[in-house]
Amino acid sequence: MAVTAFGAERIEVHGHRGARALRPENTIPAFEYAIAQGVDVIELDMGVTKDGIVVISHDSYLQAPICTGPKERAVIVEHTLAELRQWDCGATRNPQFARQQTVPGTRIPTLDEVFALASKGTFRFNMETKIEAAQPNLTVPPAEFAQRVLAVIRKHKMEKRVIIQSFDFRTLHEMKKLAPELQLSALYSGQPRDFVEIAKDAGATIISPEYRLVTPEQVKAAHAAKLQVVPWTANTPADWDRLIAAGADAIITDDPAGLISHLRR
Repeated sequence: MAVTAFGAERIEVHGHRGARALRPENTIPAFEYAIAQGVDVIELDMGVTKDGIVVISHDSYLQAPICTGPKERAVIVEHTLAELRQWDCGATRNPQFARQQTVPGTRIPTLDEVFALASKGTFRFNMETKIEAAQPNLTVPPAEFAQRVLAVIRKHKMEKRVIIQSFDFRTLHEMKKLAPELQLSALYSGQPRDFVEIAKDAGATIISPEYRLVTPEQVKAAHAAKLQVVPWTANTPADWDRLIAAGADAIITDDPAGLISHLRR
């Protein structure tokens, strides 16, 4: 059953970076694993290469232990896709995740390649624009970022299956101008702040706070304002239970299989 917004009957499961606890993050193996477990949404992060290709990476650069390659670090926007494909993003286990299985030979995927997985189910894509106003040299400008992402969405006719999320609301504002039909999500961390105000600042219909900021009162106010609450990144049964009790609409987790099993119980 699909989520019922503004007071969900069922919690949606978002696989964070695919399924970072079990597979190399933001890779095709991670997304395939999450899809096979039955996630509602695969969550991912995007950057743009020197030759204008939208690729999937949490950081604006490739470096160990996430990816290993011919030098210490490669800034994505300063390298072509061909150059970035020299890096192996599945050979080394992330030391934070003891159960993560390596998949040597895994390359940084493009958004085109991720959308090619769409036929495997009816899941959606929660896609973050990785951009910071304080570090403009690490990415293309907000307007270009939004344009390049939208071009790939349109190419694959994914308008109804995507959420665009960001901490940097400039890309959300740009996307709203270009494609007002797309669902937008305001990511937030930091000092406690009113969820409704954050969403209003972003022009978003989803507020996606760091999970420890979620309270029943904040969720109730967000639902009254016709907003969904999608916290990140909760990985333990105790935290899942607290978010369920608070009335969250979805949970972003590194262990989607674990959360799905927990919800079924």
